[in-house]
Amino acid sequence: MGNQFSIFYLKMFTFILVVYIADFSVGNVLKYFYFKQNSGFQYRTTYAMQQTNADFLIFGSSRASHHYNPEIIENSLNLSCYNVGRDGSYIFYHTALLKVILNRYLPKIIILDLVKGEFRQERESYDRISNLLPYYDSYPEIHSIIELRNSYEKIKLCSKIYPYNSDILSIAIGNTEFNKGRWIDIKGFSPWYKTMDCPEKIDTSFFNTKIDNVKVSQYENFIKECKYKGILLYIVVSPYYLISDITDNSIKISKDLAGKYNIKHFDFSQDTTFKLKCSLFGDLTHLNIEGTRIFTQKVIEKIIKDNQLNMQYTKNKREGVISAISSLDGMH
Repeated sequence: MGNQFSIFYLKMFTFILVVYIADFSVGNVLKYFYFKQNSGFQYRTTYAMQQTNADFLIFGSSRASHHYNPEIIENSLNLSCYNVGRDGSYIFYHTALLKVILNRYLPKIIILDLVKGEFRQERESYDRISNLLPYYDSYPEIHSIIELRNSYEKIKLCSKIYPYNSDILSIAIGNTEFNKGRWIDIKGFSPWYKTMDCPEKIDTSFFNTKIDNVKVSQYENFIKECKYKGILLYIVVSPYYLISDITDNSIKISKDLAGKYNIKHFDFSQDTTFKLKCSLFGDLTHLNIEGTRIFTQKVIEKIIKDNQLNMQYTKNKREGVISAISSLDGMH
């Protein structure tokens, strides 16, 4: 009987050891090829975290990656620029990415592009935190955000395969030249060249939805990080094809919080320059290359005007202080 138990435990130990070795080996192979990619979304996230040192960064989802052309920004502002937007990402991703970047260097200007319904309650935005799993081991500062995904995430991440198990195909593609031919990548910017057919549809799907306070908290953390580091931050809602009279709750909250921290909030979602202009859109929510050119220039004009006002305010304040000192000197 004792021998049977010994054999059983030996087999169990052997099985666990084999599983551990297999998990460790396969996981490290996947990790190697993941970080060896030279194109695609995953490569761009890695590049943003580890390599970019651009003066001007654009954060956001697909609307960020398609709506801001870094080359136009560079030519207008004489600042290096990189677009760190990622399709299908949410405020959790933006805040995590910001934390990692700010631990490495400090950009001068950041745009955070928000979408309608950014703070709405939904499971998908938590599922999409999976985009950050490969970076869990390397960046302790984003552990708390990744662990929001579910209560078992910390345990699952004991596996070396787990962070990559849904990305095997994309890892394989990212190690080829396929992505480079499929997507144009201009410093993180992905232009859309198609023009949509004019639809007859009113979009109200994001209006007045229930708010997720965890998302609002992460948005506030994004603002605080920039304020603490002395980075000039602009919150921007880029154009939509359709304009509604109904105020989106997320946009209202984002504007109120930006005001609380004295951050400029530019809402182009109601801009009539783009309203029902099919020639400027690739679909209902994404500008095409021509729309991007016009919009990027509009954002630049806003930033230049804002900085001119700031410079004038600083100048007036400095002159006021000098005048006050001079007056005091005259009294002595």
